[in-house]
Amino acid sequence: MDWSTKFNQFINVLLTQPRWQTALLQGLWNTIRISVFGLIIGIVIGTIVATIVVMPKNKAPLKILEKLCSIYVAIFRGTPMVAQLLIAYYVLCPLFGISGGIDSVLVGTIVFGLNSGAYVSEIMRGGLNSVDPGQMEAGRSLGMTYGQTMMRIVIPQAIKNILPTLGNEFVTLIKETSVLHMITVRDLYTVLKELSTPLYDQVMPYLFLALVYIILVLLITALVKLLEKSLGKSDRRTTSFVKKRTFFGLKIGGGKA
Repeated sequence: MDWSTKFNQFINVLLTQPRWQTALLQGLWNTIRISVFGLIIGIVIGTIVATIVVMPKNKAPLKILEKLCSIYVAIFRGTPMVAQLLIAYYVLCPLFGISGGIDSVLVGTIVFGLNSGAYVSEIMRGGLNSVDPGQMEAGRSLGMTYGQTMMRIVIPQAIKNILPTLGNEFVTLIKETSVLHMITVRDLYTVLKELSTPLYDQVMPYLFLALVYIILVLLITALVKLLEKSLGKSDRRTTSFVKKRTFFGLKIGGGKA
């Protein structure tokens, strides 16, 4: 069977059999939502962990928290995603008596979030360290607490600095959804693998799978670039405003800048 025939057969099945169209959309939806919510969970966990790691350790409970965070990062960075999914779904869930009717999509989302949180914590730690220490001093001098300064001044700047790296983490999560079939999630890979059976051909479904992943990655890359450009414009507007309000160290309205 030549390539033209394979391609026409594959397209014909997708266009004429609604059940495969529905399955494909469901698989795409599962792939996207697990990646998106996994990244959101990862950013929240990673930010908390990174904040604990970089904050001054002047009390014993903070030192204990830092040690626990180090153990968490070591576990999730040191084990493959497949192992984490299998342990969570087939070991931990039955162990806690929640094996009956368990939602595999929910388990996948939680595991992806915990895995992403370990990597984002290291990314965020670098971002926090890249922020000028004077920003923290300025916030504290204005009467803010350490937590308020971190949330309102330092963390927003750190996120802007690590935005491209967060985009890479999102891309990684999208591609790693191909292992979700190990816990019975019907993602893109699972649906297209099932489609290869009635077609008696695996080439076209897998090529189509690769194409979909490439499109998703390109969309994510474009979105990150738009966010970077938007943040760059915001910075330029702020700089322009400061320059207009200041002239050789004196405010235009009078007094020292």
